[in-house]
Amino acid sequence: METQNHHHHPSTERHELLEKLTALDFMLVDLALFLNTHPGESEALEEYNKVACEADKVRACYENLFGPLCSYRSKNHAPTWIWPCDPWPWCREGNFNLLEGEVL
Repeated sequence: METQNHHHHPSTERHELLEKLTALDFMLVDLALFLNTHPGESEALEEYNKVACEADKVRACYENLFGPLCSYRSKNHAPTWIWPCDPWPWCREGNFNLLEGEVL
C-alpha cells in the first residue's frame, strides 16, 4: 500500500483512507460472523487474518497522518493527549459521508 501520495490533497487522502478502512473493518465483521458458525473453515480464517493485517496497516497510516481514530486503542503520536482535538464523527470534516453531502 502506498502511504505517502504527495499528489493528493490531504482531505482527499483522509477520505480515501477512511473509506478503505471502513470497507476492511466491514469485511472483518462479516468474516468474524462466518467464523463464529464455521470455526473450522481454514480459508476463512486465513482471509480474516489477511484482512486484519491490511486494516492494521491502513489504520496506522491514517493515524500517522491525521491522528487517532479511537480514544482507547489508538496510539497518541503527539506530546499531549490529542483525541478531543480532532473532528468528531458527526462533524462534516470528520465524516467522509458528510463531505459528499450525505445526511446521517
